[in-house]
Amino acid sequence: MIPRYTRPRMGKVWSEVNKFQKWLDVEIAVCEAWAELGKIPKEAVEKIKERTYVDERVVERIKEIERVYKHDVLAFVTAIKELAGEEGKYIHLGLTSSDVIDTALALLMREALDILIEDIEELLEVLKKRALEHKDTVMIGRTHGVHAEPMTLGLKFALWYEEMKRNLERLKRAREVVSYGKISGAVGTYSNVLPEVEQIALYKLGLKIEPVSNQVVQRDRHAEFIWATAVVASSLEKFAVEIRHLQRTEVLEAQEPFTKGQRGSSAMPHKKNPIHSERITGLARYVRSNIIPALENIALWHERDISHSSVERIILPDNSIALDYMLHLFKEIMEGLVVYPENMKRNMELSKGLFFSSKVLARLQEKGVDRDKAYDMVQRCAMRAWEEKELDFKTALLQDKEVTQYLSEEEINQIFQIEEFIKHRDTIFRRVFGEN
Repeated sequence: MIPRYTRPRMGKVWSEVNKFQKWLDVEIAVCEAWAELGKIPKEAVEKIKERTYVDERVVERIKEIERVYKHDVLAFVTAIKELAGEEGKYIHLGLTSSDVIDTALALLMREALDILIEDIEELLEVLKKRALEHKDTVMIGRTHGVHAEPMTLGLKFALWYEEMKRNLERLKRAREVVSYGKISGAVGTYSNVLPEVEQIALYKLGLKIEPVSNQVVQRDRHAEFIWATAVVASSLEKFAVEIRHLQRTEVLEAQEPFTKGQRGSSAMPHKKNPIHSERITGLARYVRSNIIPALENIALWHERDISHSSVERIILPDNSIALDYMLHLFKEIMEGLVVYPENMKRNMELSKGLFFSSKVLARLQEKGVDRDKAYDMVQRCAMRAWEEKELDFKTALLQDKEVTQYLSEEEINQIFQIEEFIKHRDTIFRRVFGEN
């Protein structure tokens, strides 16, 4: 991922220094396991731990060797052995490359997911705060982009909160799914390494044992990681698209924060554009697109080929980094989101009370009017109000002789109460947030 969208903490997770450090962690854990089983001297393991490390210079040495070997794991092992000295002969004992790569990759994915989980938890707090703040901020609800019925902005934010709670669980499940390693040799049969070594080493690393493997940990696990990040990104896009619509000049019910000194257009100084929400939309497209290569990585030849390897080096870091950036950016948008209740009221009045049509329909049915007949009556009045410039819906109803056969003026006035649409918001908020 390009630096523009890389936050330092997540960028560090997927740095080459951290990747090779995780490889070293796996190698040391295996050496410790062999030592516990009496295969290599414990003193040798202590010297390996004292002498070996990974920094930028070591990374450069690995790259230098790889240019000759054309094999990154063997280049890594050689570079680490140079640091370890005589005791380096015990490094990589009985292992195949994927024992190191896949086990270390589980550590990297878990580390990345820990950050993403923390990101969502922080966003949830902001969404809850804004939802409670705007629990009673009335706005028009829209379906198909058209006025439907009144709701509150807080209910919209509560819906986003509930969706992000599900996304939090998705990432936690993904963390569980990817937290498996394997130290089982070339085709998973422990031909040159003992199952006990795997058990001890993975316990030290905090990973679970892949119950059965071939040369690799199966890539359905990694696909679930990518899928989970794509779902979260898609949710963020949904929220961002809503803000983009609400910020349109003709609507202007909400607006992204516009900071001091910010400029919206190179040519039009008046512009305040929803650039951050649009950025989230764009990044979501990329994150989602990586589902296909992740799924295609599942099907490898026989016990393993490396067609998945090059893809993973891109999509696992990129999805992690992009989603971390998106979550942080959307949290900032929500923290600073500007809300215009007066514009919400103005926009509701544009439809001249037509959104009460469902209430009138229900009341006529309660009076015993056949539903189709009642629908025709209400629709007739609604269309008349919509087409006649100076006429509102309530007046059209009061002027309709068929409607007034069933509903008195007092009953019609009772129907036209905004509170009737949102009277159950406390019930919904209790479901989402508990007592409030």
